[in-house]
Amino acid sequence: MNAHSGGCHCGNVRLTFETGLDPSQIEVRACQCSFCVKHGSRAVADPDGRLIISVKDRAQLRTYHFGLRTADYLICRDCGVYVAAIAGDDDDARAIVIINALDDRERFDREPVPVDFDAEGREQRQARRRARWMPVEMSFG
Repeated sequence: MNAHSGGCHCGNVRLTFETGLDPSQIEVRACQCSFCVKHGSRAVADPDGRLIISVKDRAQLRTYHFGLRTADYLICRDCGVYVAAIAGDDDDARAIVIINALDDRERFDREPVPVDFDAEGREQRQARRRARWMPVEMSFG
């Protein structure tokens, strides 16, 4: 497995994206919703990989919800960096990582594919995320 580390600007949120794929093999997605466009978001996931998120101060982590409210968008309250999104609960939780938050983001150099999920209903969105997003582990402290 290859490990790609990163996190928010202030260091409160740390990320490790583990994947067996080379960054050149991973599709980079540019969601066209207003939240992602305003953040310049470029997201990746490997359903066979894993995202590990560790948060020093839980009070400084903001989870934002919008639209169908089917995911938690993780933003550091201190420095404002959007680092990842998580859908589902506990062992079923799946995630994407925002490559702008990775230390080696320049290695993910594929042209981002613009995607628009506005036509999806709740069940379609949840099924897509279960299939395309990756398992996630989150720890605090």
